Amino acid sequence: MNKVPLTVIGAEKLKQELHNLKHVQRPEVIQAISEARAQGDLSENAEYDAAKERQSFIEGRIADLEGKLSNSQIIDPSQLDADGRCVFGATVDLEDTESGHSVTYQIVGDDEADIKQGKISISSPIARALIGKSAGDMAEVIAPGGAREYEILDVRYI
Repeated sequence: MNKVPLTVIGAEKLKQELHNLKHVQRPEVIQAISEARAQGDLSENAEYDAAKERQSFIEGRIADLEGKLSNSQIIDPSQLDADGRCVFGATVDLEDTESGHSVTYQIVGDDEADIKQGKISISSPIARALIGKSAGDMAEVIAPGGAREYEILDVRYI
């Protein structure tokens, strides 16, 4: 299996979610199943069916998170020394050459991506166009909305 790149913060969030699933949600759903069984006939018991479905989701998510964490490569952006190049974990200030609009993105793993927080996936078109470039370089992004060109203003490792 391939290594899953994660920032330190992203790995911690996945660990917290896994802990919550194992130690809070799993016991709750087991209790709900037990209570539903106590009601008798399971063939027409909607509470039992819902609890079993919820249990299936929780167990699947636990397996998914454990797999990702066991195959993760945790990268601390503050420890990077990439000579000012855009790499995984870097925070990049960009300016759209057409509109002049400035944006700041951090390049993160697929599970951490959240555009509202300025975190873009390493596999996104923008991140792929930025990787390896430095401040002052131009990056052409071929996205579903059309081609855009960005000037890289600054690259930070925070």
